[in-house]
Amino acid sequence: MTKVLQRIDEFPFEVPAHEIERVEALLLADPLPSPMKRPRDHPPIGVIHFGDRYVQQAFAPPRGAYETADLRVEWQNMNGRQPFYHRNCGVDELSFQVCGERTVLTELGCVELAPGEFSRIPDGIAHDNFGRQDVHLLFYIPGPVTEQVDAARASEFMDEPFPGWRPVIINELTTERAGGPGQDLMLAPVDEALLLKHAQNDRRQLQVLSPSGDGLQWLYRSNAAALGRVSARQSAGTVYTMHRDADEIQYQVSGERLLVTQRGAVRLQAGDFVQIPKGVAFTSIHSQASEHLVLATRHHIPAVTESVRHGARMSDEELAAARAGIGH
Repeated sequence: MTKVLQRIDEFPFEVPAHEIERVEALLLADPLPSPMKRPRDHPPIGVIHFGDRYVQQAFAPPRGAYETADLRVEWQNMNGRQPFYHRNCGVDELSFQVCGERTVLTELGCVELAPGEFSRIPDGIAHDNFGRQDVHLLFYIPGPVTEQVDAARASEFMDEPFPGWRPVIINELTTERAGGPGQDLMLAPVDEALLLKHAQNDRRQLQVLSPSGDGLQWLYRSNAAALGRVSARQSAGTVYTMHRDADEIQYQVSGERLLVTQRGAVRLQAGDFVQIPKGVAFTSIHSQASEHLVLATRHHIPAVTESVRHGARMSDEELAAARAGIGH
């Protein structure tokens, strides 16, 4: 029988995990019959998929993947300007650039984002976007949220944020909490030139993160959530992780991998989201380079988009076949 290591950790992942040796077949098996208690009938993990390449279409609001009143994960596809400025009241707004390029315009300065880069807009700061064949993810998290790594660069005041830009009178939308449906507070016109000019006198700046390298790296933390990046050239999947007090949402950035969990195994490709509940052990198997994001949350965030496929049980032989060739 294959023996694996199980790491049991706790949010916010700042202390060493508790590690124990397990028999993999038993870790993934159905529970033994018991006259004392029936196991809860949990569904297998589900995969949500949004495209990782720009698709030409008219501007549309972001599409939600997971959502509560205070935490939200969205996917956005755009080519052009967002038709209003947005000001959050209750959350910091984190973003990850999937593809294309995007100019972020704010009263703390403007900055360009390229694929693989992250930014954070602090709670209460107005912002707009100018995307060029752009796909990006948005994570709305109650603050304060802090960067855990050094920034690659920062926003600054620009006379012309992008070629052809001309200041206009434009609407500013203010929303509360995670800014979901029914959370609008105010919509009113704003002088864009005057708004952006504020950056000349405010020492605060948007920090752009551009992480690289292998392994797990936490990029942002708050009392409610942590956002990180995982990159690995290959993985035999012999180390399982279990969060005892946090759910984990994963987004596959590039490559393919087999995600193995106690609620089924599923193959992931770029553009896939999956949520692993707290208390459920999981690992990844892949023979080629893979990169994915991890959002660990203290509170469960229900999916608001239907799954396109679900996890299924794999036999010992199937797991051995998935690991064959790794390291050779």
